[in-house]
Amino acid sequence: MVSIWLSERLCLANKIVQTKHAESTMAKTGLAQDKRFQQHDTGPDHPERPQRLEAIEQRLGESGLTEKCIPIEPVTIDLKLVHQVHEAAYIARAESACRNNKPFLDTPDSAICSDSFDIACLASGTVIRAVDMVMEKEIDNAFCAVRPPGHHAESGLSMGFCMFNNIAIAAQHLLDKHQLSRVLILDWDVHHGNGTQHIFESDPRVLFISLHGHPSVVYPGTGQESEIGKDAGKGFTLNIPMTPPSSDEIYRKAFDEKVLPLANKFAPEFVLISAGFDAHHLDPLAPISLETESFGWMTDRMLNIAKLSAQGRLVSVLEGGYHLDALGDSVACHVERLISATAS
Repeated sequence: MVSIWLSERLCLANKIVQTKHAESTMAKTGLAQDKRFQQHDTGPDHPERPQRLEAIEQRLGESGLTEKCIPIEPVTIDLKLVHQVHEAAYIARAESACRNNKPFLDTPDSAICSDSFDIACLASGTVIRAVDMVMEKEIDNAFCAVRPPGHHAESGLSMGFCMFNNIAIAAQHLLDKHQLSRVLILDWDVHHGNGTQHIFESDPRVLFISLHGHPSVVYPGTGQESEIGKDAGKGFTLNIPMTPPSSDEIYRKAFDEKVLPLANKFAPEFVLISAGFDAHHLDPLAPISLETESFGWMTDRMLNIAKLSAQGRLVSVLEGGYHLDALGDSVACHVERLISATAS
């Protein structure tokens, strides 16, 4: 009887140790998603619509990925942080346009509603929260399913569905609050991140790399190879325009030959991704032909960059992606890789 009792006690002890080990090695990927981001109403037939987030939420839930992530509580940004990136007159104009229920901000592409300013503040604040959680080691990496998107927003101008440049605000926050000296922004949205480039093109602390459809045929018509930064930031902008219909093989070659060598040389202390999924071959807004798996492949490479020099610190932020099924699948592929990296 004693031997049976002892055996049972040892078995229980082993289970406790295994449980504690499993808990210590659990995935620490943060996920930001909230119904409030759907309140940014762009009107009927607008491609940047609330249903995008519904598709993401459904796909992540069905695949069991949501429950494997640590939820990030959305928070409204302190406008002082927005002022570090955007002109005061622009912020005031954006708020006035929304409060007065104007149909758009600066350009008809940037459709708004009365709630849009508040939701944009929530989106930027949530990205800041994700970055802070990574810096405080509460999580290792994160994906932020927020809207409105941001990478086309310049310091004083709304463009391409964007109000506040979420990724740029996060990068500036890392430089200012967390005193980092090297932040990498990779933008793989099919449309060039003109706003992000514009904001940091003279700052050598931020390496901006963009793969996008060729500006001769794809909005917004910027992002030529010759655009490499200005003044002290010269050489810290890398644009890789892709001639339609560039495929997975062409993107992967560009990564291996251009993105990874420069990123490794820069040795970032934090990696940010402007994660647009509209380079998918099913997307209606641009003629690039990536398969879903390529977003996972690119994620793996950026996770490795983060592991080498940034203690694994990486946050990705939703930009484009307008075919709902392709968007859901691509985001799921991306988030699965984020989780796998933290569990390994």
